[in-house]
Amino acid sequence: MPVRTYESSRAGRGKGVGLGLAMGSAVAFGGSGVAAKPLIEAGLDPLHVVWLRVAGAALVMLPLAVRHRALLRSRPALLAGFGLLGVAGVQAFYFASISRIPVGVALLVEYLAPALVLGWVRFVQRRPVTRAAAVGVVLAVGGLACVVEVWSGLSFDALGLLLALGAACCQVGYFVLSDQGSDSGEAAPDPLGVIAYGLLVGAAVLTVVARPWNMDWSVLADTADMNGTPVAAAVLLAWIVLVATVIAYVTGVVSVRRLSPQVAGVVACLEAVIATVLAWFLLGEHLSAPQIAGGAVVLVGAFIAQSSAPAKSPAEPVASGGPERELSARGNVA
Repeated sequence: MPVRTYESSRAGRGKGVGLGLAMGSAVAFGGSGVAAKPLIEAGLDPLHVVWLRVAGAALVMLPLAVRHRALLRSRPALLAGFGLLGVAGVQAFYFASISRIPVGVALLVEYLAPALVLGWVRFVQRRPVTRAAAVGVVLAVGGLACVVEVWSGLSFDALGLLLALGAACCQVGYFVLSDQGSDSGEAAPDPLGVIAYGLLVGAAVLTVVARPWNMDWSVLADTADMNGTPVAAAVLLAWIVLVATVIAYVTGVVSVRRLSPQVAGVVACLEAVIATVLAWFLLGEHLSAPQIAGGAVVLVGAFIAQSSAPAKSPAEPVASGGPERELSARGNVA
C-alpha cells in the first residue's frame, strides 16, 4: 500500500474513532439531567448536585492526578483554566441561569458554543474554517431551537440570559483547552491528567460556591422518584459521577484531540437531543413534532461538519498573545 494511501486510511480511522468518542461523550453528558432531576425534586439544591458530581468524579480521578503530578509544574495555567472554565464555570453558570430563565432557552444559549468556537478559530487564531463546518453549526443551532422549542419560553430576564451566555463562553474554553497540545505528539499533556486536575480545581471552586456543609445528606440515603418508579438516590448519584462526569469528560477531551474543537463542538450539540430523548423515555417528558424535526436537523448538521476535514493549523500561530500561545509557551509542551 502506498505511504500516502496508508496515512489517509489511518487518518480516516482516527477521525472515525474521534467521532465515536464525541458521540459517546454526548450520550454520557446528556444522561446527567435525567439522573439529576429526581435528586433535585427529592430535596437537593441544584448546586449541591453539581458539587456532588464534580467532587465525586475528582475522587475517582485522584490516582491519575497523583500519577501525572508533573503537569502541576509544566502546565499550571492549562489545569487551572480547564478546571475553572471546562468544569466549574459551565455547570455553575448553567444552573444559575435555569433558576431565572426556562431550561430550554438556557440550553439553546449554552449550545451557541460551537458557533463561538468557530469564531475563536477564525478571528482569534486567524485560521480558516471549512464552509461545511460553518453550515453544520448553523443547522445544529437551528435544529436546537426546535428541540428546546425556544418560541414557547421567551419570558426571561437579562441576567438569566447573561448567565446562560457565560455557560456558553465557558464551554468554548472547554473545547479550546481540550485541544491543547494535540499536535505535539508524545510531548502533549496527557488528557487524563488534565481532566483529573480540572475536576480537582472545579471541586475546590464549587465547594466555595455550593457550601455543601448546608446540604441535606439524608436525601442520598433514600429513594428518588423517576416518573413513578422509586430509584435509590445513591444509584442516581453513582450514574452522575461515573458515567455523566468521568466517562463523559474522558471521551470528550480525547475526541477533541482526534477531531478539532469546532467539529467536536458541533457533535456535542447532540447532547441536547439525547437529553430530550432520555427524558421522554425515563421521565415521561414527551417530544413534540417540532422537537423531533429539530433533532433530525441537529444530526444532519453534525454529520456535515464531521464529514469535512478540519482546517489545518499553521506551523506558527498567526495571532500572538492569545491564551493558546501563552499556554504553549510554558515548558516544552505545545
